[in-house]
Amino acid sequence: MARPGSVANGHCGPRRAGYPAAIARLGARERRMISIFELFKIGIGPSSSHTVGPMKAALAFARDAAALADGASRLRVDLYGSLAWTGKGHGTDTAVILGLAGMAPDTIDPDAAATALKAVTADKRLPLGGRMPLGFDPETDIVFDGVAETPQHPNTLAFTLLSGDGKILLEQRWCSVGGGFIVREAEVGVVSGEARDVPFPFRSGRSLLALGEESGLSVAHMVFANECALQPAAEVEAHVERVHGAMMDCIDRGLRRKGELPGGLFVRRRAAALREKLEAEAASNDRPPHEIMDWVSLYAIAVNEENAAGGRVVTAPTNGAAGVVPAVLRYYREHCHGASKAGARDFLLTATAIGGLFKMNASISGAEVGCQGEVGVACSMAAAGLAAALGGSILQIENAAEIGMEHHLGLTCDPIGGLVQIPCIERNAFGAVSAIQAASLALRGDGTHFVSLDKVIHTMRETGRDMQSKYKETSLGGLAVSFPEC
Repeated sequence: MARPGSVANGHCGPRRAGYPAAIARLGARERRMISIFELFKIGIGPSSSHTVGPMKAALAFARDAAALADGASRLRVDLYGSLAWTGKGHGTDTAVILGLAGMAPDTIDPDAAATALKAVTADKRLPLGGRMPLGFDPETDIVFDGVAETPQHPNTLAFTLLSGDGKILLEQRWCSVGGGFIVREAEVGVVSGEARDVPFPFRSGRSLLALGEESGLSVAHMVFANECALQPAAEVEAHVERVHGAMMDCIDRGLRRKGELPGGLFVRRRAAALREKLEAEAASNDRPPHEIMDWVSLYAIAVNEENAAGGRVVTAPTNGAAGVVPAVLRYYREHCHGASKAGARDFLLTATAIGGLFKMNASISGAEVGCQGEVGVACSMAAAGLAAALGGSILQIENAAEIGMEHHLGLTCDPIGGLVQIPCIERNAFGAVSAIQAASLALRGDGTHFVSLDKVIHTMRETGRDMQSKYKETSLGGLAVSFPEC
């Protein structure tokens, strides 16, 4: 039987009489929500902002350029800011090539991608949109410009389509703003899309609590109702199932695979060996009380090793933080008494609400606010999701989300070699363990706490603004520069 407020029955639920008054009070801007289809996207590693986003931008440009391809002779790509500084390590250049060749991150065949990249490199020609071949030498036509300013966002890239005589036929500038989201440079900061009429248009933690109190519904139920206002319930259910399945499949792949991760740091995969040790110890009478946390760390490491290897992952909310939510969800499924499919659904829908609040009011981009916006947000999402799945009240869920972020404030993004490996893989493990602790603390209280989720989101945004750029996914500070001296 579904719990009160659960969305297990797959319907949106009735709107309460007089509810439009609450919508009017919240204001028009509150109607813009972040959908679960936007927040949880299936793609490839190693980075949502540096791989998935640039691939999507390249694909969008290729589609617009299709009508001009007959008169085109050459194509140039300029990568700026963080994309220039860490693009090589994140595979931004290869992602751009694949996007220009007509491939999308959610449907790409890794084997076909490898073949396409070899052909472009060897022939120095690019099939724009998968059709019209253009002259293209990745060595000279992809420019890593770490000097030019990025006035709108640190993850900026430009595409220029040229004729044989050098005339510009089409030029576009895009920004990859985190989590695989992309916008035209001129539209950064602009509220995108039409105002979408949804029954529960929360834009802050405070409004989420108010709507829950007024409606008597859970966070998961309200999110599901909003999604149902935008697309059929069956499609929402199918996407939740697809995301859940992709997360679990990613863990399973990571638990099996061995070998060395690409990129030149010679980091060896650990998940398979860790799994073997934990399984061998399962029959022992001398098992440490913290063993369950080792399993949680293992789940996160498995995902992030897959991400670092360019495998298929779910942005949650980013690729760099892709291990936290799946690890905690797996913990719920494997280690929590009474775990159910309905609980897992509530987990993901609740996590969507929290991730959306961070996306709307701060950032989920490491290049903008550091890793507090990636692993920190993922921890907050997972803590709230677990609290919901375990039957927490809306106040306890908000408390869990706040705790999850409060203790990640100021977390820098300083990947060694620009690779999403050190410290990123282990950092996801710590984020997952912290999320479980945050949910546990919140569930043992009554939801009363001093710092609200809105306050901690605001603080995270301001901390990110104050943080020096060398600590925000540039590999110009922190571990990234200290490592060679060790």
